Amino acid sequence: MKIVTSEDSPERRRFLHLTGSAIAAASVLGVTTQSSWANAAVPASSVGTTPSSDLPKAVTLPAMQDDKAEKSEMPVQLGQDGRLGIAIVGLGRLSLEEIMPALATSKRCRVTALVSGDREKAKRVAAMYNVPESSIYDYQTFDEMRDNAHVHAVYIVLPNALHREFTVRAAKAGKHVLCEKPMATSVADCQAMIDACKAAQRLLMIAYRIQYEPLNRQVMEWVRGGSVLGKIKLIDMANCQNQSKENPRQWRHVKALAGGGALPDIGLYCLNTARFLLGEEPVEVSASQYSSEGDTRFNEVEEAILWQMRFPSGVRVQSTSSYATFTSKRYRVLGDEGWADMDPAFSYQGLQLKRSRIAEDTDEFIAPGIEQISTKAKNQFALEMDHFAECVASNKQPWTPGEEGLQDQRIMDAIYESARIGKPVRLTSVEALDSFRGTPPSKI
Repeated sequence: MKIVTSEDSPERRRFLHLTGSAIAAASVLGVTTQSSWANAAVPASSVGTTPSSDLPKAVTLPAMQDDKAEKSEMPVQLGQDGRLGIAIVGLGRLSLEEIMPALATSKRCRVTALVSGDREKAKRVAAMYNVPESSIYDYQTFDEMRDNAHVHAVYIVLPNALHREFTVRAAKAGKHVLCEKPMATSVADCQAMIDACKAAQRLLMIAYRIQYEPLNRQVMEWVRGGSVLGKIKLIDMANCQNQSKENPRQWRHVKALAGGGALPDIGLYCLNTARFLLGEEPVEVSASQYSSEGDTRFNEVEEAILWQMRFPSGVRVQSTSSYATFTSKRYRVLGDEGWADMDPAFSYQGLQLKRSRIAEDTDEFIAPGIEQISTKAKNQFALEMDHFAECVASNKQPWTPGEEGLQDQRIMDAIYESARIGKPVRLTSVEALDSFRGTPPSKI
């Protein structure tokens, strides 16, 4: 082998009540052949520091998965000046452990406001990121952000069914919107979000971080180029994790809030990444789903779902997603001249890329080796947010706009329908590549 180194809490219930949404009734919550994507380096940024003894007490978070190594505290980072001002809407695990630390290293963005139903928690977080107390909002005062000149955009990190409401409200308040995936829980909600942002002349981007990550972009270039892997035949994908049993009524297990189970939360990574790698849109899906009897985590949503997508070029994509197995986040692209393997592929960090292909420039048989591709690690959230900021500054359609999220929702609806009827479901044919995407991200 060649190796190259180089929340169900009182505060949460108040939050759901304050949104005014109908769903609140639930009351829960060796290789140097690398593209410029793999070689580009991110300049080091001067992140401010403060003696640890002077920092506010960290916010502790409940376990979400059965993983003994799971983090229990948010890291402490400080924001920086001179960047696109972003309000973080929702202070859950993803915001505290990933998004806000990423903002501290972003080249083009900084956090300038917080939105939370728990003001004391928000004040502690604000102190860590130099956010003034006057820029802390709750879900009732959210619309007052229209008068905050330091907030140019919002990053919505809320339960899926609330994405529409706060996207529409943000657009009406004159703010651009970066929204976590899945975009919403229905095609109608996705379309309403797109329409609201267009009417307000504000950008809408869905946070598909994988499409901005260098190693995944490297695989995309190989897949579309044809010279490294040959003609692509199959892609095998899996995104699985074991949901915590301590809180079976967390919002991801409530259909009214999540829209579904493993599919929209983690299976979406397989769906969206396959579309991204190929640039094509599937023409047919077939699926099955199940939930283990007696497991109260899955009284409303599916435990696991398996589906296959057929693409116009003939490529078949087989995907598996589960909420009750040990973590597996990987895919393998199989061509007639080689394969590429990402394992892990969908994690926040530590991604690994390998490939194997026919030996070149020789007439004798040589058993193909396995080559590991390495690159300087980059923060995926910072990459996507910097692209968003660039698009806001230049008034360009983001690479992953609302239309990209809408297409995923259409396909997920078809996957669920196929699982329900036990037959393949045909999809509307889309001929052009990257039909639902906007301006490609810069190679930074």
